[in-house]
Amino acid sequence: MTEDVVIAGAGPNGLMLACELSLAGVRPTVLDRLPGRTQENRANGLVGQVVRALDRRGLYERLSGSAEPPRPSPAFVFGAMPLDLSRLGDNSMYGLPVPQRRIEQVLEERALELGVEIRRGHELTGLSQDEDGVTAEIAGPGGGYRLRSRYLVGADGGHSVTRKLCGIGFPGVTRDGSTSRGGHVTVPAELIDPVTGGLNVPGYGPIPPFMHHRTDHGLFVYAPFPTGTLVHTTEWNENGDDQPMSLDELRRSIRRVLGADLPIGPPEGEGPHQLRRLTGGNTRLAERFRDHRVLLLGDAAHVHSAIGGPGLNLGLQDAINLGWKLAAEIHGWAPPGLLDSYETERRPAAERVVMHTQAQSALIAPGPEVTALRALFGELLRDERTVKHIADLMSGADIRYDLEGSHPLTGRPAPDLVLETETGSVRLAELTRTARPLLLDLTPGAALAGALHGRHDRVGLVTAKPGREGLPTALLLRPDCYVAWASDSPNPDMKELDTLRAALASAFGTAR
Repeated sequence: MTEDVVIAGAGPNGLMLACELSLAGVRPTVLDRLPGRTQENRANGLVGQVVRALDRRGLYERLSGSAEPPRPSPAFVFGAMPLDLSRLGDNSMYGLPVPQRRIEQVLEERALELGVEIRRGHELTGLSQDEDGVTAEIAGPGGGYRLRSRYLVGADGGHSVTRKLCGIGFPGVTRDGSTSRGGHVTVPAELIDPVTGGLNVPGYGPIPPFMHHRTDHGLFVYAPFPTGTLVHTTEWNENGDDQPMSLDELRRSIRRVLGADLPIGPPEGEGPHQLRRLTGGNTRLAERFRDHRVLLLGDAAHVHSAIGGPGLNLGLQDAINLGWKLAAEIHGWAPPGLLDSYETERRPAAERVVMHTQAQSALIAPGPEVTALRALFGELLRDERTVKHIADLMSGADIRYDLEGSHPLTGRPAPDLVLETETGSVRLAELTRTARPLLLDLTPGAALAGALHGRHDRVGLVTAKPGREGLPTALLLRPDCYVAWASDSPNPDMKELDTLRAALASAFGTAR
């Protein structure tokens, strides 16, 4: 056995998994068929709970350039309808406008710091499995070769070779009725509102920035990112040209959608610049995420509309969920069923994304019946409870893993806490950067510390002063920062100690 894990695909999801495995003491090797990082910008930022997850690995500061913790977004959009999130007392929606190529760069730099081997220009062409491992057939710059590993993970996108080699079905729906066009452009400065940052289109009117704007004829988006201004259109039953995408084609599409001309010009700067046309789309979910010693990750397991930007939120959290479980299996202490829980926990998350992206696609479609539906939906969005429900759905905060325990935090992401330790105040996010499981004991005299007997090699202990009233007095955190067990009691009794020990065994195996 030459490798612990081979990862096919060096996109954000594959690189994130490589980082998580390395933090857990596992040696991954990452393969990618491309000779270098792609310069294509498939996403323009991160939205949802993944922003907090990256903060808890120390990556948010690298991506944002700010030492300040992430803050919830005051507004977002659902199905081209504005969501006022500023009135929510508990806003779960976070955003980070960073191009995907920058995300890949930061994740690659972190992976290399952790000692990950990344082989670019190496393509998975075949695989075979036995009870001990996987043999991968690889085509590299120097010819074909084989690589033996204990596990192989396919993070190789919607057209995943890994999935196809394992014969895993990819059922779903293909839509052929829409055409999307987008590109980096320049717009005349006099059309930009200096107060709102929106666009004043002659003959049409104001269009707010970063919001999907629906008309009777299609969808228009104006997004003035720091790295360049993007405009985007979506039309239905409008066939794309046979010729390569051009600015003139984008201008004509804007004219059809808005009924007015927008004087766009070529982008400025070195780029890379985006100019592309996409026809149709797919919504698909793999029949299974695991085939013996092969697992699927990110788009290899699920594809869906990009509306609302949920792709990296879903895929990167897949990687963080899988990493520690796969490492536990390799180290030999994983309790029965832990690795299988990757699918049982992440499939429902994928199903939720499929559901809400399909719902949003229905809300942006043309037609008077859709306009009537939007009017009704707009009335519902005046209710704060509806806005909260949709924000949690889009951010992924509504996911609760099925873990034993009745505490409301069990199975959910840990709250952002500031702990008062012997060495001073510390944010919880600063304690989770090594991806180690943690028992946070805020009880007087660290009454729960003894429960870690025989597991100190797997679970870290953090003791702190009791927090303010209403906060938990103890939390057991998995490496993905989901709560495996929690207590509100300042003086835990034997029953609570027993439930803590049971949670430790369920997540981290038997004591040594």
